[in-house]
Amino acid sequence: MSVVTRFAPSPTGYLHIGGARTALYNWLFTRHHGGKFLLRIEDTDRARSTKEAVDAILAGLTWLELPWDGDAISQFSRVSRHAEAARRLLAEGKAYLCYCTPEELAEMRERAKREGRPMRYDGRWRDRNPKDAPAGVKPVIRLKAAQTGETVVNDLVQGEVKVANEQLDDMVLLRGDGTPTYMLAVVVDDRDMAITHVIRGQDHFTNTFRQVQLYRAFGWEPPAFAHIPLIHGPDGAKLSKRHGALGVEAYREMGFLPEAMRNYLLRLGWAHGDEEIIETEQAIKWFDLAQVGRSPARFDVAKLTNLNGHYMRIASDERLTQVVLPRIAALLQGNLAQGAEFRIKKGMAGLKERAKTLAELAESATIYARPRPIALNPKAKEVLTADARLKLKGSRERFQGLGTWTRTALEGEARAFADASSLKLAEIAQPLRAAVTGSTVSPGIFEVMEILGHEETLGRLADVLDS
Repeated sequence: MSVVTRFAPSPTGYLHIGGARTALYNWLFTRHHGGKFLLRIEDTDRARSTKEAVDAILAGLTWLELPWDGDAISQFSRVSRHAEAARRLLAEGKAYLCYCTPEELAEMRERAKREGRPMRYDGRWRDRNPKDAPAGVKPVIRLKAAQTGETVVNDLVQGEVKVANEQLDDMVLLRGDGTPTYMLAVVVDDRDMAITHVIRGQDHFTNTFRQVQLYRAFGWEPPAFAHIPLIHGPDGAKLSKRHGALGVEAYREMGFLPEAMRNYLLRLGWAHGDEEIIETEQAIKWFDLAQVGRSPARFDVAKLTNLNGHYMRIASDERLTQVVLPRIAALLQGNLAQGAEFRIKKGMAGLKERAKTLAELAESATIYARPRPIALNPKAKEVLTADARLKLKGSRERFQGLGTWTRTALEGEARAFADASSLKLAEIAQPLRAAVTGSTVSPGIFEVMEILGHEETLGRLADVLDS
């Protein structure tokens, strides 16, 4: 059997972390088995579905580098097919017309509330003659669900789960205005798309029993189901905005790399021994549903940040330079010094060792991109006392005559100057750092000076000394 999975988000908001992990699990499972990963936008709720949300979902999946096979499918474009399927069940006697008024349904809800039980339709039109229908009521089509026995789901993650059929009422398939319900649309679409495995969040489990009944009514074999545990916050409560839960695009803006996010989401509910760092190609080889746990996972931004730092350290200098340049340009309001890109790339090896996000990397990389005279932050200004400026002046004079402009030669000259002045190297290096970078924190100052070059370094020292 060729595996076919789908990711089916509702476009009512951003692609949240839980949805991103669901998409990842579907994608990995499909790639592991050499199948197809399809994308279906469940946009039948026209009042809440927006183009902006669709665009955000597509952009989020694209950033995560989870390509889907074929075109994205709009569920709304298939409403006529859904209605046709409901009318087929009606014609076969497996569904019926229900003429309940809104008032009758409200009374059922109130009675259930008074009796402390869930609201279930009481089946009053199940065997009633449509000739008794009240005037002016547009009927819905309801499934004639099994009333005895039980529905069993052999879930690939949760195991065998049963529910008594008496707990499931006759659900609406087609509303009075002719639009399909979610339950009907999902089953028909999954069947028509030849979905073999439905991998989704555990919060969908209650829907599964109803959907299995619907598959049986159509005479179709249900797909295999796998309900993955929910994601909780660090405190163990369901992940929410209170925990800072954001859309995928927000984590992109915060400076996380897609491969780090994939690795982190993979480990939120799935494990392969004690492995923590699992690159995508390895994940495809290893991933299967048997290793998905049943307990909720806890989302921890600190762990994601540390993992992102690892992926930044192993990323190529060229790639990081291209990714971070727009951020640097934004920080400097587009005012980049000539040769900034060349210097950033040359200094990237030292920069990326100290950053855990692209936002941090961009901030630190501005030392190679700022036009002269560079601004000094408050701490740098504190360092550049009158005494420190004298040391800078002496250092600059020695550097001017230096024939080889390398970090080794620069450090040697600074050390010789410190020795001659009965100073420690740090007493020379820290004023140099403040003057050359505008900060008290940077990669090794002699590395920075080498990358900036002879002219730029001496120019920055002169700017400070002349100010």
